[in-house]
Amino acid sequence: MLGLMIPDLIDIGHGSPWAVLPPGVHDATIEEIAARFATTPHRELLFAGFVRAVDSLRAAGCRILFLDGSFTTAKDHPDDFDGCWDHAGMDFSKLDPVLQDFSGKRQAQKAKYLGEMFPAYAQSGGGLFVDFFQVEKTSGQPKGILRILLTTSTGAAP
Repeated sequence: MLGLMIPDLIDIGHGSPWAVLPPGVHDATIEEIAARFATTPHRELLFAGFVRAVDSLRAAGCRILFLDGSFTTAKDHPDDFDGCWDHAGMDFSKLDPVLQDFSGKRQAQKAKYLGEMFPAYAQSGGGLFVDFFQVEKTSGQPKGILRILLTTSTGAAP
């Protein structure tokens, strides 16, 4: 099966410090994300944390999640990953409580998963998280995010 093809990163200008995904929601598989962004030992470590979060979300019935943050940019040494998940059909009693803990600037999530995951359709202060993540924070310009469908074999973790 052919991959979904993550688009090339672009320079959006306006003071944006790194190249980012072009505006829009781009479908990707876990394998494609690994090949494209887990390219250094540090990025591999962050990606492993992301996969652990994906596994926890999948165990609770999550079918769609989105990946963002400096991990999906050209930044050489991203601090972490950011993402959000669609809660439709999820069984929250099966969800790791750490992924429901947003206290202390999400310290528990960062410690366990090396990144942060939010409910996609919750308010971020500036709108829904799924929309908030589509704006580059330095420039305010639109940028893209990745959508991973966990209901198909193409979304399965390696």
